[in-house]
Amino acid sequence: MNIQSKIHHLGRLILTAFLLFGVAGCASGKSDPSAEKVTSSGFVCPEPNPRIEFESKEINIFTWTEYVPADIIDCFGLVYGVDVNTDYFSSNEELYTKMSFGQDVNPYDVVHPSDYMIGVLIREGLLKELDQSQLPNNKNLDAGLVSAYGDSVNYVVPYQMGTQAIVYNSETVTNPPTSWADLWSTEYEGRIVSVDDNRVVIGAALLTLGYDVNTTDEAQLEEAKQKLLELMPNIRVFDSDSPKNPLLAGDVDLGIVWNGEAFLAQQENPAFKYVFPSEGSIIFYDGMAIPESAPHPDASYAWFNYMLQGELSWLTLVDYPYTSPNAAALEYAKANQTEVYDAYMASSVTNTPAEEFKKGHEVKDLGAALSLYDQIWTEIKQ
Repeated sequence: MNIQSKIHHLGRLILTAFLLFGVAGCASGKSDPSAEKVTSSGFVCPEPNPRIEFESKEINIFTWTEYVPADIIDCFGLVYGVDVNTDYFSSNEELYTKMSFGQDVNPYDVVHPSDYMIGVLIREGLLKELDQSQLPNNKNLDAGLVSAYGDSVNYVVPYQMGTQAIVYNSETVTNPPTSWADLWSTEYEGRIVSVDDNRVVIGAALLTLGYDVNTTDEAQLEEAKQKLLELMPNIRVFDSDSPKNPLLAGDVDLGIVWNGEAFLAQQENPAFKYVFPSEGSIIFYDGMAIPESAPHPDASYAWFNYMLQGELSWLTLVDYPYTSPNAAALEYAKANQTEVYDAYMASSVTNTPAEEFKKGHEVKDLGAALSLYDQIWTEIKQ
């Protein structure tokens, strides 16, 4: 039985006991407001610490597909007695499109932008500046890792971070890649899944040419476009919802993926290996933010603080194990979920080595020059 199965099995036992108690309570016509709140999977929700008071009756969250554990979403609704509405996107560009059209199209209270898109949203005035006095649980974050976010912490609460690199099936790939450049090999034709992210894929091509992933030189970008046209026969599918799925299904043998997806694939099939390319991986930093047009910003601060609690945030190490900047989550897992903690700490895939972060490349907001990347991406995919 794997870690998740053990957790869910234990949860079901807890839930059974809770339901039996609940039936007895209902029979008497009374409910106990102090009773434990339990999700449908059986997870016992921790109480908010501190409890943030707010008046809104709902909260609208726009996040990446497969990124926030369902138990966390359910727990917030249960402990605060509010409706939690979730919508999902699969690229920063999709997020930006919705946020650009105001509250009618973007009725969200919390969004999860990544790396360069954080800068874009700040520059265009689409995010509220955060009131730090309403974020007491920021103390739970690892100051060393959070420093990578720079001044953007005035607008985003750090959530997860990590790398985008190469995964391959060691049972089916006879000549494993060690660099981005290796992916152009003709032996990989039709065997690669890639995240649907223009900055990552164009960035990888730029690195093979010896250029900066943030270049705005049109001649260099044209070279990268021509280089990518040569790569396209090798890419069978673009998938930013769950790129591990075609790998596990055997539809492809290699992938350009996020480290968390690679780790989950590896847990199901140890034959999958994760490679930090010799040119350096593409690193990312994700945050939680409040749109300028948010209808329920008071609930957003309660969400942020609850998400930062170690006894809740540790669930990300199981469901979506990227690199966690939440020190409290790791401390909780070390003391209470040793299998989860040991698996995370022992893996260089999810517990990214400091030297790999240092060697990696961060994609940045390029202002008007971003349109050059969008144009290349459109032409390549056509």
